[in-house]
Amino acid sequence: MQNDPIETEEEPEYYSLPEEAIQFLPEEWRNHFQAMADDGRAVLESVDKELSQLIRISNSFTSLVALKYAAERLSEYKFAADMKAFLELDMLTTAFVVTYVRLHQGGIGSGFARDILPEKLRRAHDQIIDMRNKRFAHNDGHRSISNAMEIGLEDKRFIVGFNLTLEFQVGGAPEWQDLAKFLDVMTVEKIEKLLARLKAKTGHDWVWPKGPAPD
Repeated sequence: MQNDPIETEEEPEYYSLPEEAIQFLPEEWRNHFQAMADDGRAVLESVDKELSQLIRISNSFTSLVALKYAAERLSEYKFAADMKAFLELDMLTTAFVVTYVRLHQGGIGSGFARDILPEKLRRAHDQIIDMRNKRFAHNDGHRSISNAMEIGLEDKRFIVGFNLTLEFQVGGAPEWQDLAKFLDVMTVEKIEKLLARLKAKTGHDWVWPKGPAPD
C-alpha cells in the first residue's frame, strides 16, 4: 500500500547508574540493583585469572595497532631518488622495527615468544631484533649502515668529508607484512579463547567489539 508509514525498529535506550546512587532509589529498586551488583562482583571474582590474562593482552593493543599501521605505510611507499624519500623510508622502517620489538618484549606479561611464530617467519624475526639492537637502539655497527670519514689536502687546507651509506629494502621485507598479520590473528584468537573459557566458567556470554573501526 502506498503512503503507509514504514515501521522501523528503534534502538533501545541504556542508562548508566553509578553504584553510589543506588542508596537514593526506592527500596524495591535499591534491593534489585544491589543484588545485581553483588552477583556481578561474585562472577568477576571467580574468573580473576582469566581477566588478568585479558588485561595482559590488552597491554599489547597500542603496539599492535602501531605495527599494523607502519606495515601498511611501508607497503604503500613509493620509491624516489631524493633525500626526502630516503628519510621517509628510514622513518617508517624505524617505526616498524622498534614497534615490533616492543610488541615482542611486551611488558607486564604482554609479549610473545619467538617459538610461537611459524618456522618461515623466525628468520625475519631474528633480523628485526638484530636491526633494532645494532642500528636503531644502539650505534653498534649493523651491516646495513656504514660511516666513513675522508680527509683531503688542497692548497694547504685539510678538507674533511663524511660519507654515510644506508641500506634499505623498499617497502620493508615481504615477511614483515606476514609477521604483522600473524600477530594480529594470534591476538584475536587468544581473546576469543579466553572469552569462550569465561562463558564456560560463568554461564554468561562474554563479547567484545569486533569489525572495522568507525570513521
